[in-house]
This record gives sequence, C-alpha cells and structure tokens, in this order.
Amino acid sequence: MNIGSVKTDNFTVLAPLAGITNLPLRLLAKRAGCGLVCSEMISANGLVYGSEKTVQLLTSVPEEKPLSVQIFGSDPPIMAEAARIVQDSGADVVDINFGCSVKKILKGNSGSALMKNPPLACRILESVRKAVTIPLTIKIRSGWEPSGKQAMGIAQLAEDCGVDAITVHPRTATQGFRGEADWSIIAAVKHALTIPVIGNGDVTTPADALRMINETGCDGVMVGRAAIGNPMIFGGMLAAARGRPTPVPNDGQRIDMMMGYLQDSVRYLGEKPACRMMRSRLCWFVKGMRNAGQFRNAIRFIASEKEAMDLIRQFAESISAGSEN
Repeated sequence: MNIGSVKTDNFTVLAPLAGITNLPLRLLAKRAGCGLVCSEMISANGLVYGSEKTVQLLTSVPEEKPLSVQIFGSDPPIMAEAARIVQDSGADVVDINFGCSVKKILKGNSGSALMKNPPLACRILESVRKAVTIPLTIKIRSGWEPSGKQAMGIAQLAEDCGVDAITVHPRTATQGFRGEADWSIIAAVKHALTIPVIGNGDVTTPADALRMINETGCDGVMVGRAAIGNPMIFGGMLAAARGRPTPVPNDGQRIDMMMGYLQDSVRYLGEKPACRMMRSRLCWFVKGMRNAGQFRNAIRFIASEKEAMDLIRQFAESISAGSEN
C-alpha cells in the first residue's frame, strides 16, 4: 500500500489508541508483521507549547518505521506548526484526528467536531498540507448521523486539500464503540475517491479483515482493540490474505511477547512508570490461559523489572507444569 511517498510492507495498520499505542506496543505490532504503526493521539497545542509529556510521545526508533503520528486540534496555524514538529521528529506520516468523540476533545472543536465544520476542516488541512512534505492522512467516523453523508463530504474535501489517504471508522460520533460498524460507508468512500482508503471497525479476526477488503474494496485494514494483547493478529491477516492457515499464538509466544513488552517499556519509559503500567497491561496477554487469575493478582503491585520478570517466569512454569499433569 502506498500513502503518498511512503510504501508500506503490506495492508495492515495499527490504529492510534489514546494511552495505549506507545512505542513499546508499536514495536510488538511491528514485529508481528504490521505494515504501518500509528502513535496515540497527540495534542497539537502540547507539541507547539513544549509540554514535556506531550513531546515524549514522539519518541521513535528505526525498527518501527514507517510510523504515522496522529495529532488533534482546531487552530490551523497551531496544527501546521505541530505537523512541522512531527515531520522534524522523523515521522513518516502525519495524521489528523477527525474521529474522537470524547467530550473534552469535542469542547475544543477537535476530533469529530470537525466533521460538523467543513470550512474549519478545510483551513486546517490546507495549512498542514502547506507546512509539511511528508504524507498527510486523516481518520474520520461516519459523522454525527448514520447516513455517512458527512463522511463522504469530509473525505472529498480532504482529497481536494491534498490529503494522501483516509481512514474510515464507520460508526457515528455518538455511537462510540457501540453497535455495529457500517462497512457500506467505507465502500462508498472508496468508490468516490482516488486516494487510498483504509477501513477500520469490527475487525477482530484475520477472516474479518479479508471480508472487509472483499466487501468494501479498501486498500488497507486498521485494527485497534483486537490487537491489544494479540499483536499476532497482523501476521494472521497476512497469512489469510495469502490463503495460508492463520497462526494462533501459543502459550510460549504469549510469554515471549509479555517479556519483550516489559523490557521495551522499561527501556523507553523508565522502570518505575513502566512497572506501574505493567500492573494492568501484562494482563492483556493472559486471557484464557491457565492460572491467569493468579497471575493478575500477583502483578498488581510490581515495583521493579526483575520482580515482573520473575512473576512472568513463574507463570510460565505453572503453565508448563499444568500441561504435564
């Protein structure tokens, strides 16, 4: 899949997930075969005004490339400057969020609020397009009502403003993640545009990804929630696309992912914050495994990388011992 000047290895894309798709998780997805990884949503104001925590979200390493960085905001000059900062940080793609419907974001006229305001959306896109030379993309919802008319209008506006690709999550802003995604809106947007269209929503298995491509004609498939704790879904999507059996991660592979995620989190976030984060996030990988409940209880208070690693090893041994009985 080509997004402007950026060529990805394949059609799979990791969705931007606020507070989740940091560098360690993106590395897991990349190692599992993901073609394009995306940062979590980053405040344009935070970047421009030098918020230390916000700027840290731009941390990247060559292994995860190509990288898309998503920004949000509503002020055209601020968005343009933020996009320049993203480009200067080494990102390969800058993405603008048109889909977040969290109240705090909407109050700032950002995210899905932009789908109600095409003139402002146009000014933002034109300003950002002039500010950067790397590919520019946007991620939208179907709009504020289910017909998809707003999605179509914003999508065509985006193409006219020089956007290089668009991701469509066909749920309304008021739906959140409830109900079903209406893939027919993805198909309609794809039919109307010449730029690549990436589909998103209700892809929980490799078979879902193939069905989305077949039903909509989309160029790429973005996965978010289904990749949390199971980044190997990307490898499964690639296998399914090639007509091969889709691999299911075994216990040993899950343990390896947990260890790698822990080590990368400590390396890039620092030991204390990483361990606080791992108290809940290591649980992502053990769903359905033997002794998962005991492991979840054991990691609730981890304070060091060694302690966390020891608990993972003990968990692995308990699984192995159980399988021998």
